[in-house]
Amino acid sequence: MHVLLKSVGHRTHPPPDSPWIMEQYWRDLLFAHWPIPVEQLRLLVPPQLPLDQFDGQAWVGVVPFRMSGIRARFLPPVPGFSSFPELNVRTYVTLDGKPGVYFFSLDAAHLPAVWAARATYRLPYYYARMRSKAFGEEIRYSSERIHNPRPANFRGSYKPVGPIRLRQPGTIEHWLSERYCLYTVADEKVYRGEIHHEPWPLQDAEARIEENSMASVAGIELPQRAPLLHFAKQLRVLIWPIRRIL
Repeated sequence: MHVLLKSVGHRTHPPPDSPWIMEQYWRDLLFAHWPIPVEQLRLLVPPQLPLDQFDGQAWVGVVPFRMSGIRARFLPPVPGFSSFPELNVRTYVTLDGKPGVYFFSLDAAHLPAVWAARATYRLPYYYARMRSKAFGEEIRYSSERIHNPRPANFRGSYKPVGPIRLRQPGTIEHWLSERYCLYTVADEKVYRGEIHHEPWPLQDAEARIEENSMASVAGIELPQRAPLLHFAKQLRVLIWPIRRIL
């Protein structure tokens, strides 16, 4: 049994009985979240997926980070394929009692990984020119989607400003982060992909966002207010293949 699967009591639902197929690390991650009126997002999320709400609002996250240590089960990481930046735009849904993530877009700096994820996970991945670099605790991050008719860019810096704290059920931080599956819809069919990790080691964060057109290119108008910000230095993740559920 993988060491991560020895602790599952924190999950919102049990992990799959089937074997996981991939392991990866998520590093230097920023959660930047904004509340969005439910009626605005309802038009953009497939009707098969019920939108989640916290205090009467839906939420959208813009999440830059860096992936590393990517490997298939029983294989070591492949040099040149196992580490690259990624950035996603997401909201939150629940189906069959399993809270999960719905992605409007995922940008990655590795073209073969983009092709593979589009083909195998039916996710809206895009190839982007990206950079993530640490200067002490500060992460400077940039992403520019390639061959896109409208700007889909992110540029800024962020860092933790508090200690690691495991967030409790009922808090907005727990509601946003402790989700152990993703949902995607293709050809009106609904798919779920399960993941597993330890509880998120979240720190409060601050950020200076100089450019962010990632949500607007998906048709989402972010409010003119400061986002809710959290940072995670590292998280080890197991991934299962997607399964059709509807």
